[in-house]
Amino acid sequence: MSRFSRMTWLNPPPEAMEVPGGIEVVTGEKTDFWRETFYGFIRHNGHFLWESVQGDFTAEVTIAGKYRALYDQAGLMMLLSDQHWIKCGVEVNDGQPVFSTVITNLRSDWATMPLPFDPASVRLRLSRHGDAVRVDVARPEGGWFLARLGYMPAGLPAKVGIMACSPERARFRVMFRDYRCGPPIARDLHNGE
Repeated sequence: MSRFSRMTWLNPPPEAMEVPGGIEVVTGEKTDFWRETFYGFIRHNGHFLWESVQGDFTAEVTIAGKYRALYDQAGLMMLLSDQHWIKCGVEVNDGQPVFSTVITNLRSDWATMPLPFDPASVRLRLSRHGDAVRVDVARPEGGWFLARLGYMPAGLPAKVGIMACSPERARFRVMFRDYRCGPPIARDLHNGE
């Protein structure tokens, strides 16, 4: 039995097929996670495959998507409630894939940054240290760089796993490989990784 088969879908996608070492997901139409800020709406219909995690952790995954339409997105997510969550990964913005994080504490915020390498395959990790969440992106030549450090309420059980959405269309196709979730990495932000 694979790790994915022991996890639970929030909003199952139209298609999800396990392959050796991973899972391929095809999104439904106009799916997303967002709360109010700027756009004024709430969407909580994105596809999220999760497992329960207590305390601090680090989750990692490699994503390879067929990014095409505005806001096509895939990556990792941690959900504490429908009003407290973080999602991070690759997302199409202004015609190109960028690295994106959304932290939601009652309302969503959004931060993007260009990827300094080909977005066709990206490894990312999400770590929780008490009330801090940390997002790192793997460098192709080795090591990691910090993409985001933010706040999430401490002490609440978390749902952690993979996420995919396509707010402007249906049938965004993405492959998730080598997912793992376990003990947290060291808290040191400047350890030379």
